[in-house]
Amino acid sequence: MKKILFLIMALIASSPLATAKDKTVELCILETSDVHGSFFPYDFINRTPCKGSLARLSTYVKRERERFGANLLLLDNGDILQGQPTVYYYNFIDTAATHVTAAMMNYLRYDAGNMGNHDMETGHAVYDRWIRQCNFPILGANIIDTASGKPYLPPYSVFNRDGVKVAVIGFLTPSIPAWLPENLWAGLRFDDIEESARKWVKTVREKENPDVVVAIIHSGRDHTHTTGNWVENASQLVAERVPGIDIVLFGHDHQFFCDSVKNADGNEVWMLNPANKAEKVASAHVSLTLRKGKVVKKEISGRLVDISALPVDEDFMAEFKPQYDTVDKFVSQKIGSISKTISTRNAFFGPSEFIDLTHSLQLAISGAEVSMAAPLSFDSSIKEGDILVSDMFKLYKYENMLYTMRLSGREIKNYLEMSYDLWTNRMTNADDHLLLLKEVPGNGDDGARALFQNFSYNFDSAAGIRYTVDVTKPRGEKIDILSMADGSAFDMDKDYSVAVNSYRGNSGGGLLTEGAGIPVDKLNDRIIKATDKDLRFYLMEYIKKTGAICPTTLDLWKFIPEEWTVPAAKRDYKLLFKD
Repeated sequence: MKKILFLIMALIASSPLATAKDKTVELCILETSDVHGSFFPYDFINRTPCKGSLARLSTYVKRERERFGANLLLLDNGDILQGQPTVYYYNFIDTAATHVTAAMMNYLRYDAGNMGNHDMETGHAVYDRWIRQCNFPILGANIIDTASGKPYLPPYSVFNRDGVKVAVIGFLTPSIPAWLPENLWAGLRFDDIEESARKWVKTVREKENPDVVVAIIHSGRDHTHTTGNWVENASQLVAERVPGIDIVLFGHDHQFFCDSVKNADGNEVWMLNPANKAEKVASAHVSLTLRKGKVVKKEISGRLVDISALPVDEDFMAEFKPQYDTVDKFVSQKIGSISKTISTRNAFFGPSEFIDLTHSLQLAISGAEVSMAAPLSFDSSIKEGDILVSDMFKLYKYENMLYTMRLSGREIKNYLEMSYDLWTNRMTNADDHLLLLKEVPGNGDDGARALFQNFSYNFDSAAGIRYTVDVTKPRGEKIDILSMADGSAFDMDKDYSVAVNSYRGNSGGGLLTEGAGIPVDKLNDRIIKATDKDLRFYLMEYIKKTGAICPTTLDLWKFIPEEWTVPAAKRDYKLLFKD
């Protein structure tokens, strides 16, 4: 009897029914994006705990690896090297130690990374060092080495997991030349994302025959927002127009997104964006059915996972305690003092001590006749008393250089015409808004009931000249430049030296190109001089030398008619700020 049973079992085992048995493979693909140095659960700028962090991500990834094992892929989508003093310190102060970003990403066992525009902003010396120290590839299919004509970084990476082949292709927004000095990306060019995606998806499909194709794109979703001649935000264009992609992981615009779209072939493509500061993680779940080693069914779903309330991983914190202590000591250094508290809030309604301090420092550092500057943070303040290194990240948020450029009087006026057109509403009666706002249903971030329609970091005001802004007039007629700051005549046909940051000087925001009317390829010719280091460094050195800062408003400009604008400013302030 036993012999008969054995023969029956042997026959069943060798039958076609057994060999055709399906196999199911479950994959989890996680994306972080725009982390901006949020590594620890602590904000070194504002000296407060924060919600996101790689320390909390570590807790979540450990949990998911228990479930998926090697079938979990962890990817980062760029803009990780800028934001908090943590990265600034290891970018520019301690350049001998292993970069904290590489050390942490290696600890978390990232499988691949992608370049972001703020990573490029750190310059070759920084990002090349970081890339070398990472134990995984940093991708960039459309970042081209001009000498060879080939990608400067690996265009894609292929991962084999449990019989399934996953290809990940990386892309960066091509608008880099509009924002950054060329020395930061010397020897490189940035090709259009959609064109590059068509090329590389086809190449990868033909060469690698992957079961799943992931495009990881440091570019936003709204393709109507262009920068110069470049399509800055192309993620949805790629998802809808480029066949052969299963998942688009994107970022750059700091906007949460989780949904699927149909591509040109009518197939579903999932699009995921976890926004910024490692408060959420994008998670794509891929379920594949294999028969005889071939995928016969593929199901994909996506979600955004809020990790902001998760406990921090104490093992992670212990591993990187030396770096935490080093950065804490760095930002706690006193560099001077300030006689009163200053805030960016007032900068939206007229001359302010915060922005006028930036103007005064830019004029002193550059020796220029005119300064242009905007509030780089919506709601930031420096408290009365000691000025610490951490305060310098409030005063100046980005690692911009300082340019001194040559502009005519008329170009200065047209530059300001565009700035205030982005900034202010055209008032037709006393009850109108002063600012160009959009209402927020309920309460937005920080309790605000309204937001700006445009990016406030493009709201440049000027110092070195006296002028009025008539908010009842259209663009082209708003600005009346009365004189230079010292009372001498301002000449529309005369050339002036103007201090601007490098973002603006490279056409960022369009104020020099669309506003002043200078062709983008002529901007370089207008640069008289540029600093070697970032503007924050020079501001820090200037304050160290000066010691005590007594901020005042320069009172060089105002909104008119004041009988309308003063009450309107009070109303709009209450809409923008909760207290």
